[in-house]
Amino acid sequence: MTPGAAGVRLDCDGPVATVTLCRPDVLNAQTPAMWRAMSDYSRDLPGDVRVVVVRGEGRAFSAGLDLSVAGSSGPGSFAELATLPEQECADRIAEFQGGFTWLHRPDVISVAAVQGHAIGAGLQLALACDLRVLAADAKFSMAEVTLGLVPDLAGTRRLVELVGYARALEICATGRRMDAAEADRLGLATLVVPNAELDAAVRDLTAGLLANDRNAVTEIKALLAGAAGRSHAEQQRAEREAQTRRLRDLAGRGE
Repeated sequence: MTPGAAGVRLDCDGPVATVTLCRPDVLNAQTPAMWRAMSDYSRDLPGDVRVVVVRGEGRAFSAGLDLSVAGSSGPGSFAELATLPEQECADRIAEFQGGFTWLHRPDVISVAAVQGHAIGAGLQLALACDLRVLAADAKFSMAEVTLGLVPDLAGTRRLVELVGYARALEICATGRRMDAAEADRLGLATLVVPNAELDAAVRDLTAGLLANDRNAVTEIKALLAGAAGRSHAEQQRAEREAQTRRLRDLAGRGE
């Protein structure tokens, strides 16, 4: 377990790791220090972890960027970033994105357990996960535009993949809020459950993910994650190659 001094902590229990945003007094508003800590978790993760659950303490998943930090003049603030040369500013944002993109790792499946608000950076953190289990009171919004900003924490491609270009543009350009029922209709939710059943639903989903061969699940994730970027012929070739590896492995002839 890593301490939550940065406002986020990592707990590992066998094949399941849990990343918890632990600033419930500010609805788990996020800071650059939290993003750096989350990026470090990819290196800290034990090799036997297969599922990463991301959640927030209290009544919200995450209300988004902590404006008290972003609006200051300190490290990671808008003011500081604006003074940097363009490439250095972009490189700094790349560091921030690392707190989200490690959840795309091919060897783990990431699950967001979302209750209450998931706004801006909160929605992008949920989108960084492979699967999203929503409590009935979940509220989504890509609110960066209301601050004159763009979503920059690796959430835009995932959003387009899930809901399509036109709907993603409408969501991002208006910054409007959507409830769990709409998120489910649009394909943003894997599952929506009553609030009291959120933890149990995540446990059941995790158990299902752990029930099958790890290497097969890893191959399946890689096949599906890359499918949109491949032609039909390329995808079929990827299937053949993955299946050949599985057959050889099951026969004890893998590398």
